Amino acid sequence: MATVSFSTAASAEAVRARGFDSIPEYNILAATVPGAIDAWYRANRKFGDADLASLLQPAIHYAETGYAVTPVIAHNWNKTEELLAQTPESSAAYLVDGKAPAAGSIHRQPDLARSLRRIASEGRDAFYLGAIAEEIVRFSDSQDGLMTLDDLANHKSEWVEPISSNYRGYEVFEVPPNSQGITTLMALNILSQTDVSQLPHLGADHVHLLSEAFTLAMAERDRFVADSGFNPLPVAEMLSDEFAKSQFGRIDMQQALRQPVESALPNHRDTVYISVVDKNRNACSFINSVFHSWGCGLVAGSTGINLNNRGAGFVLEDGHFNQLEGGKRPMNTIIPAMVYRGGKPVLSFGVMGGQYQAMGQAYVLSNWIDYGLDIQQSLDAARFLLYNGLLDVETGVPAATREGLAARGHQVVEEDGPHGGGQAIVIDWEQGVLQGGSDPRKDGCAMGY
Repeated sequence: MATVSFSTAASAEAVRARGFDSIPEYNILAATVPGAIDAWYRANRKFGDADLASLLQPAIHYAETGYAVTPVIAHNWNKTEELLAQTPESSAAYLVDGKAPAAGSIHRQPDLARSLRRIASEGRDAFYLGAIAEEIVRFSDSQDGLMTLDDLANHKSEWVEPISSNYRGYEVFEVPPNSQGITTLMALNILSQTDVSQLPHLGADHVHLLSEAFTLAMAERDRFVADSGFNPLPVAEMLSDEFAKSQFGRIDMQQALRQPVESALPNHRDTVYISVVDKNRNACSFINSVFHSWGCGLVAGSTGINLNNRGAGFVLEDGHFNQLEGGKRPMNTIIPAMVYRGGKPVLSFGVMGGQYQAMGQAYVLSNWIDYGLDIQQSLDAARFLLYNGLLDVETGVPAATREGLAARGHQVVEEDGPHGGGQAIVIDWEQGVLQGGSDPRKDGCAMGY
């Protein structure tokens, strides 16, 4: 489902007129029209058994009475105190005497509780047409933003057809552009040109191959992934076997690609992931995100609502597929995914982590399919990410692998934190069993009842 779009008043000229040569990440100009409420409403109306008011009750309860801050969240929260202190609204909502709440303390969000309670009693229109919308726009105006009441009133989420590729007999489904899901599929298509399982897991050859495949896919993402409603995109060509073969041919197993990698086609960060499978094997792969931690760092006035900064996904370059335009959807990193085999879903999963998501999905799938790791092992395995010319590796990547990668010309650095997080459920139709995996890098759990 496509959920976010930019203000109809938005333009590269409007951003430049405010003194910026790119969209500032932590600024009201990066905030897109909030789409979560409408998406929840439409998804629930189509597939749900409970009403939206009932579904919102747990969130209302915890916003009102409080929730315990976990160590992982407290650690990340502490690093964003300066950002949250920039406005009285954000400071009041998320800081205690100017400091991030400590692990084990109870944090409450009464303003957010009031907004959620209003939505529960009055429906989705309470957000897009009523007092909440008015307060969001009032706050946007106070920050020299571009959002209008018409932007909110006219917002509507759209159902989209997924795109897919076959990876060793598994059909991998992703959300189409403007999502970056096609990046995962392009990387998998490159990997399918060789037998990855013959390479020692987390050896230099393994890490090099996956990193090169990903960086080639990212070059195409950065050029083409955008709102297809504004420009026709070469999706079929990007997913073709011929293109995958040509991309694989660009990889030299003894030498890293020169950075930055150029597109080969001719002209034509705060995220929550949940996977659920019920007794009837209905599966839901779901991501909710405001992009960076705390989105643009702004709480919309008295609503208690944290505004996203998905607009930072746009570029201001004239003629670029992903150029900022009014009413347009930016390139989006969030990619819930499902895998089918024999016409049935066998894996509902997602990997969080902004730019890492596409790489993370390809890596976890390869661990599971190529190396036969169970789904928890596939999530646990040490990770790596080649991005902006640096190959960031987690501490679990062996020293010999790092040396082998450096010898190939990679700039290897050790990541000071984890790469992303993930949740997954495997559906074993033959045994009638569900297998859940939850990433230890984040707060989360695998549970059944």
